[in-house]
Amino acid sequence: MTFRTSIISLVTLTMAFLLGCQSPGKPNDTGAYVFSSFRGNGEGGLHLAYSHDGLTWKALKNDTTFLEPEVGQGLMRDPCIIQGPEGTFHMVWTTGWWDKGLGVAHSDDLVNWSEQQFVPVMAHEPTARNTWAPEIIWDDQNAQYVIYWASTIPGQFPETADSGDDGLNHRIYYTTTKDFQTYSDTELFYEPGFNVIDSTIIPDGDGYVMILKDETRHPAEKNLRVARSDSLYGPWTEPSEPFTPEGVWVEGPTLLDQGETVTVYYDEYTNKRYGAMRTRDFDTWTDISDEISFPEGTRHGTVLPISKATLEALLEDVE
Repeated sequence: MTFRTSIISLVTLTMAFLLGCQSPGKPNDTGAYVFSSFRGNGEGGLHLAYSHDGLTWKALKNDTTFLEPEVGQGLMRDPCIIQGPEGTFHMVWTTGWWDKGLGVAHSDDLVNWSEQQFVPVMAHEPTARNTWAPEIIWDDQNAQYVIYWASTIPGQFPETADSGDDGLNHRIYYTTTKDFQTYSDTELFYEPGFNVIDSTIIPDGDGYVMILKDETRHPAEKNLRVARSDSLYGPWTEPSEPFTPEGVWVEGPTLLDQGETVTVYYDEYTNKRYGAMRTRDFDTWTDISDEISFPEGTRHGTVLPISKATLEALLEDVE
């Protein structure tokens, strides 16, 4: 499918194309943010909400689906959307609990979507158990998209084989593409020495920051940590100590960079609510969970900036 590069998309192009699934900064004075997420187990597809301040999020389309899942095992979990340098929005998602691939779709306006594509990124591994929570980021230096996700390959990391639920022992893998038609061979992306899922990356100065979930099976774990790198492809530093509230199991982090501060939103999945921490340096954190509000049932979402024109089109077309 061929997409036109719209004037609406170009308004936000300079803000959005360098990052993956996070806002690179405050939108223009008349813009807003969009939060992509799912409900329940992901059977219902893509949900969108919007905000002008990053605190209060309002559901679009009366909190009904924008896109129903059609590939893989028929789920649309963990939807991650970015806007590429050509102006098109690109989305990746988890298509099922035990699929060996991920979903890909494209849109000019966040309302009308292309035919869905199933990309079998782990099909080359006969024993691979899953492909969870893919994220996508634009690599400007190499003019390509990087898609990364969590998978378990039994026996690959025996020293931590018993660290996860149901025998799962994840590491982060990745592939690259320039056109969403051909993809590079899957490679190991991040190995912190423990069971890890739900990584998300944001540029920070001349380097990168990764927020990641420690998925080790202990009550004190299931938390978020920080790693840094001078390169998108690593190597990454040793992960920090947890920065999310002690004793609260969290997942699905996404970041909103508003210039002076960065907010990390996360799904408190056992508490069935969203939480958030704010930082200026990724070292010191403030819990702002009581200041945010999301549509009921919001699960594992990601945030990106949009222009006023894009928001007005969304409101006009779907409400």
